Amino acid sequence: MALPFFYTGDYDGSSDGIVLGEDTSRHMVQVLRMKRGEKLNLTDGKGNLLTCVINEDHKKHCTVSVESKIQNPKSKKNVAIGISLLKNANRFEWFLEKATELGVDEIIPLVCERTEKEKFRHDRLLTILVSAMIQSQQCWLPVLHEPIAYELLFRQEEVVNISQKLIAHCAEEEKANLADLVNETHLSQILLIGPEGDFTREEIELALRHHFIPVALGQTRLRAETAGVVAAVILKIC
Repeated sequence: MALPFFYTGDYDGSSDGIVLGEDTSRHMVQVLRMKRGEKLNLTDGKGNLLTCVINEDHKKHCTVSVESKIQNPKSKKNVAIGISLLKNANRFEWFLEKATELGVDEIIPLVCERTEKEKFRHDRLLTILVSAMIQSQQCWLPVLHEPIAYELLFRQEEVVNISQKLIAHCAEEEKANLADLVNETHLSQILLIGPEGDFTREEIELALRHHFIPVALGQTRLRAETAGVVAAVILKIC
């Protein structure tokens, strides 16, 4: 039987005792009824997979010690998805969950001209990412950036240096099929997805001037969060 899988943000690289957070401790001790001496897997979201044993089964501050450690290499290809914040927060959270499960490396919330909601609760959204990482038993937590105004995105050095830049929009013009562009030559990719109502013409032109390639995600018009998941599947799995 596979060992239970948990997350800690407090691992410092040592094999000494790790004190787990209250929520994790409560889940282990009160929900799973785990006791001292039992083993579990623990990740720090930075590639480390730790096999640990419980030293103290306290419901608020469970303590474990590391028995072994494996460093899982990061994917050679870094995939970032820039997506507008959405009016319906649940839909944006659903996208974050699925993007994490699919192994997206970076998520960049965008504030576009037609973005209707700009509220951003980083702590809550990070909790969703952690939960999805644990559920899918991965060891790398996606980087969740702070929201950025759309026009400022193109000034970011890390974006300028990305090898393949893509934008998905609904305007009637010639576009490449995203699936046809997937190959191993590009080690970094970013794809932009607009809000409800899509990018404005000016926003599309701005991306094109910065060498973004317009792409189609299929034959039907998708909701923004669905488009994000389709893009994640194509870029990370296909």
